Amino acid sequence: MFPAAIDSRPALYVEQIGNVFACFGAHSQDSGNVSYGVDADGRRFFVKTAGDPADTAPYLDFDGREHLLRNAARLAEGVRHPLLPTFYGLVESPGGPLLVYDWRDGDHLGTPRHRRDDPDTAFQRFRALTVEEILVALDALFDLHGQLDAAGWVQGDFYDGSLLYDFARHRLTVIDLDSYRPGPYRNDMGRMFGSSRFMAPEEFSLGAPIDDRTTAYVMARTALVLLADGTVNRAAFRGPDALYAVAQEAVTTRFPSYTAFHRTWLAARG
Repeated sequence: MFPAAIDSRPALYVEQIGNVFACFGAHSQDSGNVSYGVDADGRRFFVKTAGDPADTAPYLDFDGREHLLRNAARLAEGVRHPLLPTFYGLVESPGGPLLVYDWRDGDHLGTPRHRRDDPDTAFQRFRALTVEEILVALDALFDLHGQLDAAGWVQGDFYDGSLLYDFARHRLTVIDLDSYRPGPYRNDMGRMFGSSRFMAPEEFSLGAPIDDRTTAYVMARTALVLLADGTVNRAAFRGPDALYAVAQEAVTTRFPSYTAFHRTWLAARG
């Protein structure tokens, strides 16, 4: 459907193949990437690029952004799951790679700090859903990470900004897995990419091991953010005692592996 390589720059190419109905750049995020929603031949696609090579404002330079896109392509080629948009491949161009996915409708759960208590945000509207609807979404999220874990991938930079939710279809979508890495490996950054509300202690410590235990911690933190107030306060957690116990263990004494965490969660779900 899409060529392996093109001769034109990404911004021109997306205009040539269809109607660009959305653009995500510096006005909406700070990664330096530029992405497009494109309507082509009656179908909608999401096209992600490394942005402007001359843009030096982001933390990562163009080469770094390009590296992460190629990493995301490897993940998308190796792991298919209902929560992940269909991946149509990587297109080489004079302006770096383009990653082409299905477009997924949904509201972005990532919310600026100053608006996190606003009931009109997608974040708070999601948290206001019934406990069971949130648990169904978490079950799917944990299943995805079970598949990623089995394929050798360890989470990186996962937070609520990685989630879209289609409230009409009750469908969760996971995006932006560019910083996931084959593991285990050692923390080579110190303070790694991510939101401190979700991150594991080893993601702040240079040289610390990063592995599937890290993924388990971050998934448990996700449950605590979406079903509670981000703490291990039992009174704030809206789910049953058995699930609270799993989340609490995952962020305190820790599970020995992602598989152990996931199996215990499923058993607690009954």
